[in-house]
Amino acid sequence: MKSVVAYLRVSTQGQGRSGLGLLAQREAIELFAQANDLEVVHWCEEIETGKGIDALDRRPLLSEALQNARRLKCAVIVSKLDRLSRDVAFIAGLMVQRVPFIVAELGLDADPFTLHLYAALAEKERALISARTKAALARKKAAGASLGNLTNLAEASALGASARRMKALAASKKMFPIIQDLQSKGTKSLAAIADALNSFGFKTSNGCEWSPMAVSRIIKRCS
Repeated sequence: MKSVVAYLRVSTQGQGRSGLGLLAQREAIELFAQANDLEVVHWCEEIETGKGIDALDRRPLLSEALQNARRLKCAVIVSKLDRLSRDVAFIAGLMVQRVPFIVAELGLDADPFTLHLYAALAEKERALISARTKAALARKKAAGASLGNLTNLAEASALGASARRMKALAASKKMFPIIQDLQSKGTKSLAAIADALNSFGFKTSNGCEWSPMAVSRIIKRCS
């Protein structure tokens, strides 16, 4: 059994007080560790934003996790890549810390190149969504519309729906390689794939457990 150091993070004091975000991350890591013969020997829980080039300086518990991992010569495990950061430059900086990382959401086979790739895709997708939203609002304002009032609810709703669709697509692209890996190892039926994802602690983009229909939607989106 291999040892790992677990790192959990939420961005706000409210999330930290509720415990829900940290609890969900802990459960996902525990399930993944159990399924992959890993032993969590140290837990680090932090309440801090992941933004900014000085994010590591403002996250002493991430530094502690890295130090413990180096001392124990083991990996740092997180539930999702964004618990480290949503910034590709920050992720790249972590990759040179001489500490391997395991992202439960991506599986044991996700190497540093894969982590860079997913971080870059997520960062690009967020930038595109933000740019499209700002451009649409700017066009409305230039046309003389008063932004933020009741007459704009329909457009705001449409923009929100578009953002949700893009989020779902990004989540699908992350999960599809995991589903393909399960299929290549003999897990063929939609129900069996859903059961495997749930046993590993993965959640859908809505935070729900996997169902055969949810697996089918991912395959249709990405195939």
